[in-house]
Amino acid sequence: MKIRGSTILLTGAGGGIGSAIARQLARQGASVVLANRDVESLQALVAELQVHGGRVLALPVDLADPQGPARLVSEAIDRTGGIDILINCAGLQNFGFLADESPEATAALLQVNTVAPMLLTRALLPHLLAAGQGQIVNVGSIFGSIGFPCFASYSASKFAIRGFSEALRRELADTGIRVTYVAPRFTRTPFNSGVVTRMAEALKMNQDDPEAVATSVVAAIERDGTDQYLGWPEKLFVRINAVLPRLVDPSLIKQVALMRPFATERNR
Repeated sequence: MKIRGSTILLTGAGGGIGSAIARQLARQGASVVLANRDVESLQALVAELQVHGGRVLALPVDLADPQGPARLVSEAIDRTGGIDILINCAGLQNFGFLADESPEATAALLQVNTVAPMLLTRALLPHLLAAGQGQIVNVGSIFGSIGFPCFASYSASKFAIRGFSEALRRELADTGIRVTYVAPRFTRTPFNSGVVTRMAEALKMNQDDPEAVATSVVAAIERDGTDQYLGWPEKLFVRINAVLPRLVDPSLIKQVALMRPFATERNR
């Protein structure tokens, strides 16, 4: 779908990947509705994009609130007259052993990472179906195809959003609405700061800049892409894990020992 001239609703706009996507969309001539819980970061991004002539609207939202997605979509449509593309980029991450994770943290993560994108999509679908065209873009993770130790709830949420994207793409195949799933690998953002970054460096994880991820997301939109996995050899591991997961088990199990000091530090 063409970026120029489209009106795009982007969640998680204040984050590292979200703000990089917003900049690229604005540069390419889209009207962008920026949604984020952190009002301060949202306002800073709006000011930055407006200086460069971007057509931008900011809508603060708490996607942990079950009513938040429907309110956001309704207000976005009312304020703009119509949304062409939804990019679900907001997310939470829990790092550590599941036994140390609080029930409240697990529930909040699943609400934001999985339930909210589904509710946002559900709220927008009647509008897109009436238009006969549109695009849903779900930003997932390589961890949504490879269950990674110490990221159990995060992996589960991204596995779910990958399945949701696949099922929805088939459901909407004859409607003119495209569904795109983009799975980045580890990305250098505040989302992955502190102990998580040090853990990734100890494990020698490959890392990308948010601008590179944003470029891939925007390119996938413009070519009506379906699934896109970012990074090599990560995309190869995704395929191996899908066919022979027991072959992948030993290498990931070995990494638990290396991750343990970081995981326990996070929960002290």
